[in-house]
Amino acid sequence: MSEATSDGPFPIPVSRERQETWIEAVLATEGVNLPRGALENIAPFVVDPEETLGEPDEQGVRRLKGGAVRRIRTDAGDMVVAVVRMHGVGGVQWGHNERISSIWRSVADPTVGPATEGTLASVRPWRRVDDEGNETFYAALESSVANRHALMMNTEDAADALERRDRVRPYDLEADLVLNGQQDPGMYVPQQVCLQENPETDADGNPLYPDAYWGWMAVRGNNRTQKRQSIFRLTSGEVLAGVPREKLERVEEGVICDPRVWLPEFSAVLNREYAETDEDELDPTSSSRARRAAAIAVVDAHLVVGTPTPQRLYRIVQMNNRRDHVHPPLEFDALDRSRALGRSVLGMYVAQRVMDEKTAEVLSGLAPIRELPEATPDMTVSELRDLRSMRLLQELFPVDPRRQLLLRRALSEHPPSQLKAGEINQRARTWSALTSESYATPWNPRVGEVFTTKVRGGVVLSGRRLPDLLAAADTEDAAFDELVAYRAAHWLASFGIIEADRGSLDGQEAVNDAGERIRRSRRTVSNCLQALRHEKSRMMAVGVLRSLASAMDDGDRRPWRVSGSGKELPGREMTPVWFDTEFPKETGTRPRKPATPILPRPSAPMPAVAPAPVIAPVPVAAPVGPLPSATVPFPSLPPSATPPVPAPASPPGTEESVDALVARVEERIQGLHAASVEVGELLDGLAERSRTESVPQPVARHRADTAVRLLTQTLSRLRKLPELMEDLAEPV
Repeated sequence: MSEATSDGPFPIPVSRERQETWIEAVLATEGVNLPRGALENIAPFVVDPEETLGEPDEQGVRRLKGGAVRRIRTDAGDMVVAVVRMHGVGGVQWGHNERISSIWRSVADPTVGPATEGTLASVRPWRRVDDEGNETFYAALESSVANRHALMMNTEDAADALERRDRVRPYDLEADLVLNGQQDPGMYVPQQVCLQENPETDADGNPLYPDAYWGWMAVRGNNRTQKRQSIFRLTSGEVLAGVPREKLERVEEGVICDPRVWLPEFSAVLNREYAETDEDELDPTSSSRARRAAAIAVVDAHLVVGTPTPQRLYRIVQMNNRRDHVHPPLEFDALDRSRALGRSVLGMYVAQRVMDEKTAEVLSGLAPIRELPEATPDMTVSELRDLRSMRLLQELFPVDPRRQLLLRRALSEHPPSQLKAGEINQRARTWSALTSESYATPWNPRVGEVFTTKVRGGVVLSGRRLPDLLAAADTEDAAFDELVAYRAAHWLASFGIIEADRGSLDGQEAVNDAGERIRRSRRTVSNCLQALRHEKSRMMAVGVLRSLASAMDDGDRRPWRVSGSGKELPGREMTPVWFDTEFPKETGTRPRKPATPILPRPSAPMPAVAPAPVIAPVPVAAPVGPLPSATVPFPSLPPSATPPVPAPASPPGTEESVDALVARVEERIQGLHAASVEVGELLDGLAERSRTESVPQPVARHRADTAVRLLTQTLSRLRKLPELMEDLAEPV
């Protein structure tokens, strides 16, 4: 390419010799360690490159001068930035921009595969291995896509998502660029995108386009890059992967990928358009392209050209941009903001060496869960999701003082002992938003706001695997409580069974089994969890959790409803209306107790109550076809096995002594213990008799549901009694 001059505002790239001089000077600058190919791609866009170079040293080597180099420190690491003047069409929108991260399916979802649509390829540090097997990392990123079409589609999807996000801006960014130009520089990081499939070939067998593309991705200034290119009537995909010849006013078809070829032609076209239009007053909407683009013909840009820790480059450049948007929140929506905050924390953990890079990648959503050291080949989808979510929970609510300090720095919090509810909720939203990356569809991160100030000191989990917790939940309180407290909300939200309270009745509608739209009651997520704990039977709540886990393992199908005993009902889908019906809203109030009159204490002891009679025979349910109304009597028990029913408790206000009340409590506890033994023996006897009579299911469904519900409600009340007794006991 011969050096050209321009009579218009749009610069023509300098000669290749001058570009090469600038590339050599950049590579010779202290701290620079990026691949030459990245510089060759951006060199045509650099305007007046000699202005950035210092004088040759004694060996004749030129480097970037002091004013053209900046060294930036972030919580994730340091980087070296070159300050240049760049052609306004340069730069590429980045699909990994965190403001639009929620539009992509994450590789942290175990159900995502190579053919899954809407998945953005992971970025990794650019590395090369020499002939001796030594691995070297450079200050650049690398990713791969299936083919050029997929590459173009990803850039278009990113552009559409950014366009939607930009609508919340209080002013028209494109019109502002036309009128005032770009006031603040963008920041760009080099990334190479490789094609997994071989490119198409022409009739002679020559590839129509390259199998890899260098681009400079906008870390800061994605919207400005998009709007500038929109004004130029190009797209980021074309800047990255080739400009159509027709946009260069050529008659032949095809694309030109090398910017050293297409950029001078494009600038020449713009300069001709500019010269052919003579407009006294610029109209930001109706003026010609060249007139509208004149103010952004050249812009300031910061190019990331080096870092001492290239393995962490992705995290470093994200950290530099993130704080501008989350403190205070600008342009991020709630989900993307929460994810960005969480990745800030994880990046700081890596930089401070309290977490390894691979774990941080998985927890950030940049790598599959199976790459965690704790993951095993036998883990199902639900267990993999649980493994990542619980690790995130412990990292965001740590007990380790070092991590607590780093969290305070990253999130600008009060000391742990003074954490406020809003700060706890911010962490909870962050945990919830990052967890949702492992699911097909994200939910409102406010679903995670289920914690109180009791978690100030951190969250301690049992460390048990999910299958063990689910297996023990119907009999073990600790397992049940851990599942409800830390899993239930996300599982229910992932299938649309519950959602975060919207603050009003608007939109709180659902479709019932009859197909009718009904208005749902407002309720918080905490209220839903409380209903699982207290309002219905424990067996039914455990059944719901098992049904949700099974649905995840079975391809994220709709979960099935469960019966009162927790048995799954295949074919009958779980719905929000069903959940509200079976686990009704907990109002948080209790009916006022009527005043109880003070009764005189009887002078004589109350007569003993006769032993409880043997339970009446139970009608046998017909297993196959109608059967006569047979009965199965329970076996008789010795009189000693039937506990006497104690006298009712004295009403408040009686003059019964403390010692007498203690004796009555002990008597009741002994009676409960004996009664539980009796019920167990009766059930064993019923099972034995039903086998003898060849009646496999002797209890009708509605009677079993009623009995089980009563038993679990009793257990719920009994769980509170040991703590009450301990509060009244003398110290050890």
